[in-house]
Amino acid sequence: MSIESSSVPVIIEFGGGAELLFDKKKKHSVDLPGNEWTIQKLLFWIKDNLLKERPELFMQGDTVRPGILVLVNDTDWELLGESNYNINSGDTILFISTLHGG
Repeated sequence: MSIESSSVPVIIEFGGGAELLFDKKKKHSVDLPGNEWTIQKLLFWIKDNLLKERPELFMQGDTVRPGILVLVNDTDWELLGESNYNINSGDTILFISTLHGG
């Protein structure tokens, strides 16, 4: 009997300058371990596994900081339940910074 490990393959993208916090890499194809993922759980995974610098510019408390737009498959996460959205295999999650220095 083989034990099959499960994972959820997703694409995580960063834009609008947010990619600068992630080693200037805009697109990450990842296999999230297990099979129960929400955006909130993903945020902490991103912080621990992808974020390279200045976490305060990406997260505030247990969510993204104000000024970061989150899209799941090109749909605003506010329409999907925000951080409670259950991630599905093949989802594309895009984080776009709308904050720009001047």
